[in-house]
Amino acid sequence: MWNKILLCLLVTNAGFAQLPNTDLWLFSLKNEKGIYSVEKGENITKRIGYDNQPCFSEDGKTIYYVSTRDDNQADIYLYNIGGKKSIQFTKTRESEYSPTIMADKKNLASVVVLSDSSQIILPIGLKTASTTIYPDHKTKFEDKAISKMDSVGYFTFLNEDTVLYYKLTSPHSLRSLSLKTGKDNFIASSPVRGFKAINRNEFIYGIKDSSKVSFYRYNCVLQKASKYAEYNSTNEDILWHPQLGLLKSEGSKILRYLEKENSWVLLFDLEPFKVTKITRFTFDNKTKQLVVVDNA
Repeated sequence: MWNKILLCLLVTNAGFAQLPNTDLWLFSLKNEKGIYSVEKGENITKRIGYDNQPCFSEDGKTIYYVSTRDDNQADIYLYNIGGKKSIQFTKTRESEYSPTIMADKKNLASVVVLSDSSQIILPIGLKTASTTIYPDHKTKFEDKAISKMDSVGYFTFLNEDTVLYYKLTSPHSLRSLSLKTGKDNFIASSPVRGFKAINRNEFIYGIKDSSKVSFYRYNCVLQKASKYAEYNSTNEDILWHPQLGLLKSEGSKILRYLEKENSWVLLFDLEPFKVTKITRFTFDNKTKQLVVVDNA
């Protein structure tokens, strides 16, 4: 489903030269009667440079991620979990960010930074990625409104007909776009980069002030936002898990929000593995594996 598509990283020409040193850590998880624990972990990139925005394949055997190497070009790499090996997946004149398996399982969706600095969403063929270029901005989305989108910082699909995206306006804005009608709706101003689909009609997003992030649950049918939770930190990284609900990272920890108790509890602490600052995390489809980005 489209709502499994992950958030995309905002990239600007100024920010591109300042990408941080980040590593990907892969963890095996154990589930005993709904209680999850970490069994083992490994740094799967372990190099100086930018390795970020991981995405599991549908079968959980591969991790797609973005990496910059000696040429300072952002390309997609894949890590074969069984073989413990990374190989380059795209090599293009454009920059690709935040790869995610699409519903057709034949393509990845990605924010692509084109030569004119426009930032749009494009599909990347799983079989032809190594030779993919985008000379005319032509995409399979052109018969839909998504082809008209630009200045996309982050995005996620609420369902097959609606895309949510963070637009690089001034100030930045959170918007929804109907792929059926082309109608573009304003949701909120100055959102954090974390917003996730809950179901096909609802999603969660955050608004940050100087000391905390307030999270809101938005119902697209009612076109109404209700405050859901808050946390006294400005960290923007969140995830919505089908069973565990709202999760967020904080330092070396991943926290879970308990709605009935209106409280946050510890889910995992990865400090024993020397992970110090989680800036992204995601699970495979069966919640048997966890990959985190450590911005140490």
